Amino acid sequence: MSELLARHRAVMPNWLALNYNEPIEIVSGKGNRVVDAEGKSYLDFFAGILTNMIGYDVPEVREAVERQLATGVVHTSTVYLLRGQVELAEKIARLSGIPDAKVFFTNSGTEANETALLLATYARGSDQVLAMRQSYHGRSFGAISVTSNRSWKNNSLSPLNVHFLHGADRHLAAFRGMSDAAYIQACVEDLRHVLATAVAGNVAALIAEPIQGVGGFTMAPDGLFAAYKEVLDEQGILFVSDEVQTGWGRTGSAFFGIQNHGVTPDMMTFAKGLGNGFAVGGVVARGDLMDALPAVGLATFGGNPISMAAANATLDYVLDHNLQANAARTGAVIMDGLRRAAERLPVVKDVRGKGLMFAVELESPAQAARFMEETKKAGLLAGKGGLYGTVIRMAPPLTLTIDEATEGLGIIVDALEVINAEAAAQ
Repeated sequence: MSELLARHRAVMPNWLALNYNEPIEIVSGKGNRVVDAEGKSYLDFFAGILTNMIGYDVPEVREAVERQLATGVVHTSTVYLLRGQVELAEKIARLSGIPDAKVFFTNSGTEANETALLLATYARGSDQVLAMRQSYHGRSFGAISVTSNRSWKNNSLSPLNVHFLHGADRHLAAFRGMSDAAYIQACVEDLRHVLATAVAGNVAALIAEPIQGVGGFTMAPDGLFAAYKEVLDEQGILFVSDEVQTGWGRTGSAFFGIQNHGVTPDMMTFAKGLGNGFAVGGVVARGDLMDALPAVGLATFGGNPISMAAANATLDYVLDHNLQANAARTGAVIMDGLRRAAERLPVVKDVRGKGLMFAVELESPAQAARFMEETKKAGLLAGKGGLYGTVIRMAPPLTLTIDEATEGLGIIVDALEVINAEAAAQ
């Protein structure tokens, strides 16, 4: 492995992050487990950054891709009719709840968010956009401009005029201890103040993650975005829900994360889990917004036959097996166990999440790194995040079983006990 790591470092950029002191190469997977090049097996609680949504080597997905490969047609581009693309768009439009919805497919969440920002700024004739503090929306020029996490921003240059809102920052002294209702009221008053002071004329849109991924699974209390939308609607400001991580039933309590707020947005962006590892992203939006662009457009690889075969099979699997309910059930096992453990482990500063999207906040980045190494040693993969690098974020495949949830919880609690004992001894 050291030889492959040396080759990686020689040809890949220094900023391309690798997990673990000794990074692993994953060479096979089955169900919700993967195996590295040394033959060690891991229960996967990060799912390729929430992307292997229904696990590994799923027959329904594999066979759908193989059937498409057998036709010999891997690519045609969107200048031809693509049956799989139309079928998937029909399903997503129906599930979205957005009136007269239309869908445009891209290759990634970053590209999906760029498309949504283009639609919004064109529709409103404005480069002014609202976004949330601690947000992350991608790595491209426009997506970085609506990202509010210094660790992920390469520069301050921007094609947009962006103002950032409160809503996922209750750890701040100004909000600490507030009830949900009081916090929502304070955030809405701040939104009105921003609109009265910081912007000029039309604002194009608010873009927001229902649960912030890179932000460490911080989230607005349910109902905040409904309250925000009332204010936005007064001025015709569009609302874009970034569902790249929260879509397809992962939160357990709703099929799309924004539905936990009782809101139907003007647009939703999606990617990651929909293809179960195959590259697919996109935007579902009101038809009038989607149709309004005056220039000719296409997507060379967006909606390609292979990704569409995988995505159709994945979405059908999620729906046919009611994986949203499974996320609620197995997520509750883990969250309840983590909260019980936190009561006796001072090193745990917070436990948060919904369904199979949960996080543990520790006291320091060093403790988070220590957790990663301990759980790796015990055979569980997790991820890091949070504004200050102190959060362990986990999102297993939606196919996680109760036994696997219990097993993973045990590994997590054991690692936290080790870190807590080390902190107490210092």
